[in-house]
Amino acid sequence: MAPTTDFEQMWRDLAPVGRSASSGGYFRQPWTTAEAELRTWFAEECAARGLVVETDGIGNQVAWWEPASATGERGVLTGSHLDSVLDGGAYDGPLGVASALAAVDTLRARGFEPGRPLGIGVFVEEEGSRFGRACLGSRLVTGATTWEQARELRDRDGVFLADAVAGAGLDPSAGLLSLDRVGTFVELHVEQGRDLVDRDVAVGLASEIWPHGRWRFDFAGQANHAGSTRMEDRRDPMLTYAMTALAANKQARLAGQRATFGRIAVEPNGTNAVPSLVTAWLDARASSGDALAALVDAVERQAHDRAGRDGTSLEVTAESVSGSVVFDPDLAARLAGLGDWPVIPTQAGHDAGILSDAGIPTAMVFVRNPTGVSHSPDEHAETADCLAGVDALADVLAELTGAPA
Repeated sequence: MAPTTDFEQMWRDLAPVGRSASSGGYFRQPWTTAEAELRTWFAEECAARGLVVETDGIGNQVAWWEPASATGERGVLTGSHLDSVLDGGAYDGPLGVASALAAVDTLRARGFEPGRPLGIGVFVEEEGSRFGRACLGSRLVTGATTWEQARELRDRDGVFLADAVAGAGLDPSAGLLSLDRVGTFVELHVEQGRDLVDRDVAVGLASEIWPHGRWRFDFAGQANHAGSTRMEDRRDPMLTYAMTALAANKQARLAGQRATFGRIAVEPNGTNAVPSLVTAWLDARASSGDALAALVDAVERQAHDRAGRDGTSLEVTAESVSGSVVFDPDLAARLAGLGDWPVIPTQAGHDAGILSDAGIPTAMVFVRNPTGVSHSPDEHAETADCLAGVDALADVLAELTGAPA
């Protein structure tokens, strides 16, 4: 793909990469052909702007715009991710990367020269769609997860993460990106919800990320013949799972929180057999850590009660849990004043949350999503709103990288 300095052309270039011809959704899982094409696209776009890309041993990327009068101060990093959930939307992640490149173009068109380094970054496996660990690239570079822990993760096909990384031509022994020179991180993202729609504004800033996590529920029973086994003689884990999914929905509604079973695996997965094992993954999110714990406890308690009645057993494993993230309120207030933008919470996890937890002052810019739909082929943002987001991001970056006082 030929490099360009036009946001709309960049978006057209991105559109076909990893897109399903049947659903229109995207399959841009990390360390796959589609993701490699996106990494190449990013490197070409940076090169067209005279920026040299550094790629670390697992595929994280960053390119820096170095001011002529660099003083050694820590810089400002912006960007997002390029991977997608399975059959995901076009905007979640790539909008932040394309907008960062376009914001640099806007600043240069204004004749702006940063007073400190300005970087554009891409973190890998933000969605956790392949190896089940959200924000894995940023977790690794901040030390929240170690390579020794991550390398043993397996995808749905049983491939070890270490082998997937090596198969993509990357070498973790080459090291990970250093965040030593990052003084502030700003991530632009399509809004995953309808807050900006309800407010009738195109752009907003983030105040916080709700605590959230993923729990694996293993429901074990006894495989048996679907025809010859009397209903009263069955130990069917599918029944236990089904009641648990309904319980999660009810408990989340009662508490005003979020709970979703979006993925299951069944063994032996035969039409004419009672299952022996159902594994299901719960995604739960809540407005506070205590509310999240109470929600998961309530779901787990009802699941155990039902397992006792069904003659099945249950084991619950917390696979990935993230606490509440409160973005730097002084930074958010300072930036909100640039455009009178609202400051709103989000229930979705982001690399920005990981960097904030690592002690880096962090802000997020949201772009309106007219339907609020995300993690779906129906995810959307109007071009005019995307361009408003580019201008807003340029204003934010100018404010943060202006000549030191």
